[in-house]
Amino acid sequence: MKSIKNIAVFIILSFIFGETFSQQMPMYSQYIMNGFLINPSLAGRDGYSSVNLTVREQWAGMAGAPSTYAASFQTRILQNSYISNTTSVRRNIVRPTRGGKVGVGGYIFNDNNGIMRRTGFQAAYAYHIAIGGDPPNNTRPLNNLAFGLALTGYQHYIDLNGPLIYDPNDPIINSLERSVFISDFNFGASYATQKFHVGFAMTNILRGNLVFGNNFNIGDTLNVRNELGHFFLTTGVKIPIGSNWMFEPSGFVKASDMFLNSIQVDITGRMYYMEDYWAGFSYRTEDAIIMMVGLKYDKFYFAYAYDYPLTDIRSKTFGSHELSLAVKFGSSARRYRWINSF
Repeated sequence: MKSIKNIAVFIILSFIFGETFSQQMPMYSQYIMNGFLINPSLAGRDGYSSVNLTVREQWAGMAGAPSTYAASFQTRILQNSYISNTTSVRRNIVRPTRGGKVGVGGYIFNDNNGIMRRTGFQAAYAYHIAIGGDPPNNTRPLNNLAFGLALTGYQHYIDLNGPLIYDPNDPIINSLERSVFISDFNFGASYATQKFHVGFAMTNILRGNLVFGNNFNIGDTLNVRNELGHFFLTTGVKIPIGSNWMFEPSGFVKASDMFLNSIQVDITGRMYYMEDYWAGFSYRTEDAIIMMVGLKYDKFYFAYAYDYPLTDIRSKTFGSHELSLAVKFGSSARRYRWINSF
């Protein structure tokens, strides 16, 4: 009887761990709002210094449901500093600098899924290459090619004081290491014009082999030590409709080392009004329909997304909620001298 119970616990834990590590990076419905969380090459791409906060409550109403909290910062480093030359008491000449090629950024996150707790960080470096000439009467290059590399690390913690009921004497659960620290690298590349963008990113290049912990047995028991590599492909195009409206269809393809068994696609369409208000829908294959709205006020951005699940889990949850807040500095070169658009 006890062996049957152990097998049942193993199956349950395998399902929980498998779901968590098939999605080692937290899931985001509003990936367009802050693509830097997905692709490190996007750090500093738009030329702003940005601070973003994201809160996601998945499968609201279910005990132990996934939740994610993330805070990020990114900017473009200037190639030269601002130079101010005073030639007389009444004349002050300020010569603006050239836009730099280096973007940097970082974010911290806390991701919870059942008994799993992951708290970590990512520090990214991006190199931007301007392609093409300058449009007439505009100093902004036509196209931008970027490559990015990120160092990531997080603490992997197992919380047995949560909603999971277990036998304190069960050898399977007691063999698990409660806390380890895993570090790895992510890579990304992107290409963007004023109307089109495409990007590719991959996570866990080392497959989680840099593990720090005592008596680490999770990998031996549930095959979690060698983590899956994940691959992301994003693309989108901006289509002007009249003078004040714009439509942006986009796609987000997610896959892992298990390719054929884990491909997921988000197909999204968003409508903008004067680039200050937007609303849209997204379909995530075999998972959910997503409704999203957002607005911009001065340098502040607010966005909300609601995921309505399409699987049988919808009978046990109120859906998923995601809120994103952002502030972007740098619209005035004279006011924010540490930044300059490419």
